[in-house]
Amino acid sequence: MAQLNLTLLLIFLALFFSFLATPVEPSSRTTHKNLKTMTFIKSSCNGTLYPYLCIRCLAQYAKSPINGQQHLAQYALSVSLSRAVHTKGYLLKVAKELQAIKSNKREYLTLQDCVNQITDSVDQLSQAMKELRSFNQHGSTINDNMLWHISNVETWVSTALTDASSCVYSFPGHRMSKRVAAIKVKAMNVAQVTSNALFLFHRYASTYQKATTMTTNNS
Repeated sequence: MAQLNLTLLLIFLALFFSFLATPVEPSSRTTHKNLKTMTFIKSSCNGTLYPYLCIRCLAQYAKSPINGQQHLAQYALSVSLSRAVHTKGYLLKVAKELQAIKSNKREYLTLQDCVNQITDSVDQLSQAMKELRSFNQHGSTINDNMLWHISNVETWVSTALTDASSCVYSFPGHRMSKRVAAIKVKAMNVAQVTSNALFLFHRYASTYQKATTMTTNNS
């Protein structure tokens, strides 16, 4: 009897672990939805200056609800803001290290300017996100208030792009330390994702701007 119980227990355990080892395949409906979203992301990113970076950044949202260009622009701005915040933290850390060792005063002062520029980018992108939320609250109603929010977002994101680009070019020359090279790479990444976000927002906002133009021409 004990032998029989042991045999049954072994069979049960074998079936149990076999079930655990079997991968759970996503439903065909979910897979199709994700593929459709990725296709939309890729087609939207094609017009940007950095399409592969755009696709790579937005691919993380493939499983999120993307209701047309509105959500895509919002996600792109979120990526830009996140990169800017991360870069700001990195620059502050490097600036603190340079200040402690006092090895290169000129490099430290240049880095401080870069910190200020990226900090401005963070503030401007945060402001753009707030404006976009205000803009979205108006729904599809086209009025002067909506156009005002559109203009504000475009201004904030454009300025953030200018500041991030200024940080990139504040370290001239080809010969540079690993530290400076890392700074330029991070600042350039902020500039590139911000450029992509600005393009995607332009595309989203253009539908309202065109509708306003048609309404004005018909009145």
